[in-house]
Amino acid sequence: MKPALQLRMSQQLKLTPQLRQAIRLLQLSQLELEAELSMALESNPMLESAEERREAESLERERTEEDDPHETAAAADAGEPDVEAIAEPSLDMDTGWEDEFTPRSGSGADGREPHESVDSTTDSLQEHLLWQLNLTPMSDRDRAIGTALIDAIDDDGHLSEPLEAIREALRPEIDADDHELEAVLHRVQRFDPIGVGARCLSECLCVQLSALDEATDALGMARRIARDHLEDLARLGPEKLAKQMAAEADDVTQAVELLRSLDPRPGAQISEQTIEYVTPDAYVARHEGVWRVHLAAGARPKLGINRLYEGLIGEASRDDANYLRGQLQEARWLIRSLETRADTVLRVATAIVRRQVGFLEHGPESMRPLTLREIADELELHESTISRVTTRKYLHTPRGTFEFKHFFSSSLSTEGGGSASSTAIQAMIRRLIEAENPVRPLSDAKLAAMLKTDGITVARRTVAKYREAMNIPSSNERQRHG
Repeated sequence: MKPALQLRMSQQLKLTPQLRQAIRLLQLSQLELEAELSMALESNPMLESAEERREAESLERERTEEDDPHETAAAADAGEPDVEAIAEPSLDMDTGWEDEFTPRSGSGADGREPHESVDSTTDSLQEHLLWQLNLTPMSDRDRAIGTALIDAIDDDGHLSEPLEAIREALRPEIDADDHELEAVLHRVQRFDPIGVGARCLSECLCVQLSALDEATDALGMARRIARDHLEDLARLGPEKLAKQMAAEADDVTQAVELLRSLDPRPGAQISEQTIEYVTPDAYVARHEGVWRVHLAAGARPKLGINRLYEGLIGEASRDDANYLRGQLQEARWLIRSLETRADTVLRVATAIVRRQVGFLEHGPESMRPLTLREIADELELHESTISRVTTRKYLHTPRGTFEFKHFFSSSLSTEGGGSASSTAIQAMIRRLIEAENPVRPLSDAKLAAMLKTDGITVARRTVAKYREAMNIPSSNERQRHG
């Protein structure tokens, strides 16, 4: 054995920096893309947005007016064009490829699409209750007890800890007894939303009933049921409960309707979560009988090269010129990657719409089975590329805004030799359940039998899986006594 040198030739696939950048941009959501471009504009002097270019040209015109107002006026009379945003491309489903799209008159003055929403936030339940507590006249001692009680209230508005634990948490600063805690809790339970801070369902309903007018029909019977017979009501139903209570069936039925109008989870009315609105990446609308797809305004960002810094390359020193050339190359790669991203999103959205015209025209039950490979083969792209495009990208349709992935579903064979998508079958199950008799709800086996009569053969387990995916309870839980 002795050391030796050997030459070997081999081939391996490596991702270029440009390709890495294009792949990374492709999988970003609309909000992530905006953040990425904001960072790029701050770090790369060669990049400028359309808004920055308009501002620069506006300042240049103002300076020109100050130097020679007569020359500026002459130029204006000659019809020198202003900088305009480039019209978004659209795709006509009949012709198949791009043409110029005229922006809709419904666009807002701020540049957002008419259906685009902004984020909003709401106070948490605790903040809402503490605000009311601070406005309520009471001693500092009671206010401290009220604060401890509010801290123990969960998101549904229920008191999640026993009074004993709250009393221990107040010590040694405050040595409160049960009567003090009960008195303050009584006041908190009358805060908005009323019934918050209840320790059980019975107490929650009783507090809400106490706020109603005494002339309310069946109020006394409703209080009696809420206080002593909730479990009997769930077990027996109104008719048998009326017999057990030796009461009129109509009175019990009316009281049950009143109880159903109350809120068993009052805290759910107020959420501490930020309400997140998705921003569509593409829009589809029917125009003169043709489904047309176009990109949202933010899906094709207007970026350009800063001509001022580009012109400094020839005048700068060697080191500065090399830096500017590198920044210029990165800016060009980014602009090219953004164009590729926008074109790919538009092509995928159009291919999806072309396959799911039935959904757009007739609803979820007409959704066709669709896989990533089908779109990849049609557009001659890799399946992983389609997966990136369909993740966290949203399409606004006349039936709502959906993630691209919503339009992809597996297929099940039908008795006629065709296929039906899992999304369509879920829509059929939901329709059957919505039309069922609540006294005798449909079981999973019955739903499977009804689908079979429509030519769709699915197992009971499959029906149960789809039902659970739609957060629909079982037939036993859906049952309502007459």
